[in-house]
Amino acid sequence: MRILVTGAAGFIGFHVAMRCRQLGHFVVGLDNFNPYYDVRLKRARQQVLSNAGVDIVEHSVEEESSLQQLVKKESITHIIHLAAQAGVRYSLEAPHTYLRSNIDGFLSILEAARAFPHIRTIWASSSSVYGANTKLPFSEEDRTDTPTNLYGATKKANEVMASSYHHLFKMPLIGLRFFTVYGPWGRPDMAYFLFADKIIRGEPIDLFGEGKLRRDFTYIDDIVDGIVAALTSQKQYAIYNLGNTKPESVVDLVTCLEEAFQKKAVIRLKPQPPGDMVETCADIQKAADDLGFSPKTSLKTGIGSFAAWYREYSKLFS
Repeated sequence: MRILVTGAAGFIGFHVAMRCRQLGHFVVGLDNFNPYYDVRLKRARQQVLSNAGVDIVEHSVEEESSLQQLVKKESITHIIHLAAQAGVRYSLEAPHTYLRSNIDGFLSILEAARAFPHIRTIWASSSSVYGANTKLPFSEEDRTDTPTNLYGATKKANEVMASSYHHLFKMPLIGLRFFTVYGPWGRPDMAYFLFADKIIRGEPIDLFGEGKLRRDFTYIDDIVDGIVAALTSQKQYAIYNLGNTKPESVVDLVTCLEEAFQKKAVIRLKPQPPGDMVETCADIQKAADDLGFSPKTSLKTGIGSFAAWYREYSKLFS
């Protein structure tokens, strides 16, 4: 395969590009290195990828003509589209950024796939599309028309856009709804990363929703397994949940971090912010049947692996 990974300097993109390269595929990355979080971490990921033989072309995915030139130049056969403006709470502060990156950027991907119809495209959706849904676990058959934040709304829009393009142009498109991905080389804006930093420094951590929020924490290696399996799927269009199926509270997360770093956290309980979901839980039967998806990593094991990486690489963001 000749694979283009967008968002290759990001958390999930980095791991996907590395895995595909290790499997012997040609891989080229695309990333705009935006400063949403410390760019030094993105540059460090880029260096690791470069050492593995993966180059990253630096421009934004919404630059449609540049994207199509890259696809043609590198004779791309598969696109794994992971570039997006992430973060639920930041969407309250910078909504236009989400529209440019997540809507315009995804349209560029769809147009590239339309221009080169032999390409199979795998793209990232999110558990955030389930929004106000209260039925657990979340199934792909559930309604997703009540996202509770703009980030989730953009991902829902992506799904509708993909459905229409597949209907019109018969393009092979596989969407993956990720559930709270964590692990080494992760995003510093995510709770487990922020908590680790504050625990190490002895600073108090804020538990929103008074610690009662529950998430289907899914380890990065399990997510990458699902993405790689989707590359060889024979489905022409499908949406899949990729989650761990075992929701745990934010208090459970803190306990795992305390054990991993052998230090107690100083906790402040805070009310639930607007836009946050109370609980997420993935029904993965469809992904298990079609992709052989079977997550294996417990939160304790995954946080232990993250802590080991953090100790070695914390100089990148200290």
